[in-house]
Amino acid sequence: MTINTVVIGARGYTGSELLPLLVNHPECEIVAVGSSSSAGEPVGRHVHGLAESALDFTDIRPSNIEDFPADLYILALPNGRAARYVDAIESSCPEAVIIDLSADYRFDNEWVYGQPERFAQQLSGATRIANPGCYATGMQLALLPVLEDLESVPVAFGVSGYSGAGKTPSRKNDTAALQDNLMPYSLADHVHEKEVTRHLGREVRFLPHVAPFFRGISLTLSASLASDRGAAELVDGFDFFYRDHRLIHVSPEIPEVTQVQGTHQVLIGGFTHSQANPRQVAWVCVLDNLLKGAATQAVQNMNLAYGLDSLTGLVDTDAEEGPGGDARG
Repeated sequence: MTINTVVIGARGYTGSELLPLLVNHPECEIVAVGSSSSAGEPVGRHVHGLAESALDFTDIRPSNIEDFPADLYILALPNGRAARYVDAIESSCPEAVIIDLSADYRFDNEWVYGQPERFAQQLSGATRIANPGCYATGMQLALLPVLEDLESVPVAFGVSGYSGAGKTPSRKNDTAALQDNLMPYSLADHVHEKEVTRHLGREVRFLPHVAPFFRGISLTLSASLASDRGAAELVDGFDFFYRDHRLIHVSPEIPEVTQVQGTHQVLIGGFTHSQANPRQVAWVCVLDNLLKGAATQAVQNMNLAYGLDSLTGLVDTDAEEGPGGDARG
């Protein structure tokens, strides 16, 4: 199988993580890489690890999309810019698969929500896939094993590296403003709060912050459970829940961002009970926002859409991996 692929918006942080994964994927052939700002320049000049690549950036627009026929189009564009490309692709290559990494189609029932741990069956053969958000990925994975046991609205305190704010200059990616600082923002109605509430089918509260480090997400969650489950029982329950998902690891210890930076993995742990109220529990989930929160998940969704093992091109599917092991980007 050869999946002829076009990546549009490839000069952003996520695109720069995605391209090496696709170049090294055994079934993927990149036929064009779109970036209007770097058109004509070698991809290897801007993307680490692709110095030997013969790929050049191309100015791909909705008006010339017919010049770039492909089996798969991956849109790594800012929010609000996908629709014109989707319309153009549907007109020129209606049978193509489209994976959108923005928030534009995460609330559209005609698109499959691309969370491979939950929706592998729906993703098989899907042609319109909305990649989940980075924070939303971590929150959902952290809450799914106790979803039916939640007695209160869960609260997630999130801290992201400033790559999550993208390359467009703002205070949230201004390293001078972030130095020795922690920057809260969008403390109500964040798009990822709405996304998780929609796809879990229950209300969540999300409090996002940006920190001075470049990549990675740490989420500290707090909720009341209907049953009194000790920390060891929660570890065992989460571990059993994710027994078939090799990128997700559960442990008693509190996981830290440095453990997942540059990897495909999600670490969940640190289950802690209130002595005053044992049903009040806090725990932590960490992941790399650019990989498992975006590029890794896009590759998993591509794999599932084409009937491949979800980890093809990501890890050695014949080997075992653990935290800090071989599941690296």
